[in-house]
Amino acid sequence: MFIQTESTPNPATLKFLPGLTVLENGTVDFPSSEGAEKSPLASRLFTVGGVTGVFFGRDFITITKNDTIDWEHVKPALLGVIMDHFQSGKPVMLDTDIVSGHADHDGEDSVIVGQIKELLDSRVRPAVAQDGGDITFYGFERGVVYLQMQGACAGCPSSTMTLKMGIENLLRHYIPEVTEVRPVDI
Repeated sequence: MFIQTESTPNPATLKFLPGLTVLENGTVDFPSSEGAEKSPLASRLFTVGGVTGVFFGRDFITITKNDTIDWEHVKPALLGVIMDHFQSGKPVMLDTDIVSGHADHDGEDSVIVGQIKELLDSRVRPAVAQDGGDITFYGFERGVVYLQMQGACAGCPSSTMTLKMGIENLLRHYIPEVTEVRPVDI
C-alpha cells in the first residue's frame, strides 16, 4: 500500500491519500480526541504524539498536529497507523450514521437555504476538499450565513480570506438575500 501526502494551506495540517475510499458519504471531523472512540482509525491516530485533530473525507485523511513537533518526526508513525488500519480490514467508523453534512433548516427561508446549500455543494466544498477540509452550512439568519469549517480549514491562516473574499462574494453574487458569511466554531 502506498500512501501519498499533500501539504495544505494550513502548515499544521497534512493530507494523507491512502488510495482507497475512507468514507462512502459525507465527512467526519474530530477536532480533538474527544469522541474519537467512534472510529478505530481516529483513536489510533490520536495516540501518536502531537496529533490534535483528525478529519475524514471521501478519499483522504487530514491530520493536524501541534506546533511543538515537526512533520518529519510524526509523519512516519502516522503513515504506519494508516497502513496498519487499512490492512487490518477494520471499519473507519463504528457507526456510519454520524457522518456530518449540512445542518437542517426549516422555515420561511428554506428556499434561500436550499440555494446556499446547492452553491456550497457544487462550487465550494469540492475546492475545499482539495485542500483537505470541508465547509458545511450551519445556519442562516437575517442575511447572515453561518458556516462550519472543518479539517485543514479549521484554524488555517487563510481561512478568513477564503470565507470573506471567496465564499461570501460567491453567495452574495448568486443570492441577493445573503449579506455576510461568518464562521461558527463548535
